[in-house]
Amino acid sequence: MPVTPYEIFSAALDRARARGPVSHLGLAVSGGGDSMAMLFLAHDWAQASAGSLAVATVDHGLRPEARAEAAMVAQTCEGLGIPHDVLTWADAPDGNLQDAARRARYHLLSGWAGAQGVDAVALAHTGDDQAETFIMRLARGSGVDGLAPMRDDWRHQGARWLRPLLAASRSDLRGDLRARGQSWVDDPSNDDPRFDRVRVRQAMSDLAALGLDRDRLIDTARHMGAAREVLQKAAYDAAKTCVRVEAGDVIFACAPYEALPVETRHRLLAAALRYVASNPYRPRYDALCAAEAQALAGKKRTLAGCVLTRQKDSLCIGRELSALRDVVGTAGGVWDGRWRLQVAPGQVIRALGPDINACDTWRDTGVSRDCLMTTPAIFDENTLIAAPEAGFGDKNVLKTAPSAAEFLKSILSH
Repeated sequence: MPVTPYEIFSAALDRARARGPVSHLGLAVSGGGDSMAMLFLAHDWAQASAGSLAVATVDHGLRPEARAEAAMVAQTCEGLGIPHDVLTWADAPDGNLQDAARRARYHLLSGWAGAQGVDAVALAHTGDDQAETFIMRLARGSGVDGLAPMRDDWRHQGARWLRPLLAASRSDLRGDLRARGQSWVDDPSNDDPRFDRVRVRQAMSDLAALGLDRDRLIDTARHMGAAREVLQKAAYDAAKTCVRVEAGDVIFACAPYEALPVETRHRLLAAALRYVASNPYRPRYDALCAAEAQALAGKKRTLAGCVLTRQKDSLCIGRELSALRDVVGTAGGVWDGRWRLQVAPGQVIRALGPDINACDTWRDTGVSRDCLMTTPAIFDENTLIAAPEAGFGDKNVLKTAPSAAEFLKSILSH
C-alpha cells in the first residue's frame, strides 16, 4: 500500500526525535509546492503530537513577486494559528548569486531559529531534489561524498536542520495540496534553462527511459552513502596519527599525511578546509588536488576561505584573513563558527588582524604572526581589549576554542 506524504513526514519526525528532542519545530516555507505541503503536513503532525510550530519565509529581494509570496505564506499561517516571520536578505553580492543566496538562507534561518528557540528547522527537499542533485554532482565529477544522499538531520551554524520529505515525491506533495484545496506559487526560475537544476529536471524523463529513474538514482545515492561511512571512519583513524590543531589552524605532519592513500588524504584535507572555514561544503575536487599539490611543493595557496602553507615538515590549513573582514561577533555569540568569547555589552569580536602590533608578547606564544592575526580579539569600538591567543589582555575571556577532538568529530559528521 502506498505511503502517504503525512506518513513519510511523521516517520521522519519520529526518527529525528529518537536522536534528540523535537517539540518546537521551525519550518522554512517559501510558498512553493514542496514547502507549502510541508506546512500542512507539519500542522497535522503538531496537532497529533502536541508539538508547536514556527514558520519563516526568506525574501532574497531578487524578485518583485517574492513579497507577495511571503504575504501569502503569512496569511496561510495566520489561518492555521502558526506564527510567521519574513527574513530579508539585504546584501546580495556580485558573483555566484545562487550560492550566495543559499548561504544567506542558512544564515538568516539559523539566527531566526536561535531567536525563536526552535529545536530544529525543517527544509522541504524531496526525493526529486535528491535525484536531481545526484545528476548535477555526477556531471561535476563529484566523488563518493558528493554522490551520497542529502543529509536528513545535521547541525550547522548553531542550529539543527531536518529534511523530513526526502522519501516523498514532488507530485505526491502537490497531490496532497490539491486534495486539501490549497494553492501554492511556482517560482519562474524553476523553468529557467539557464540554471543547471532546471536543465537536469527537464532531462529526467529521458534518463528514466534509460533506466535511470528517480528511485534508481536515489538507491545509488544510498549505496554511496554506505561507502562514505566506511571512508569517513578510515579518515578518522588516520587523522589521529598525523593531525594537531593550534590556534584554530589544522596542521598535518607531512610524512604520515603524504603516506596515506590518496582518497583518505584528500578526505582529510577537505575536512580541514570545511572545519577551519566553518563551511558545510567541500571545494571542487580538481581545485582541492591542485591546491594540495602546490602547497606541499612549498607554494602558498588560498582555497575556500583558507590558506594552505607548508611549514618545514607540516602542512598547515589556516583561516584566510581577508575572508574574516566582515565576521563580527557580539555577546553570547559564536565567532567564525568555532570560537566563543565572553564579551561585555557594547564590545565586539573581530579578527585580530594588524592590531597584533599592539600585542608586545605575541612571539612568546610560539604561534606564527599570520595565524594569530586570524584569531579572535575583543574590541571596544576600535580599541583592542583582549586577544587571548596572542597573550594580550585577559586570557580568560576565551571560553571555547577549536580543538583536535572537535576536528576529529567533524570528520564523521559530514
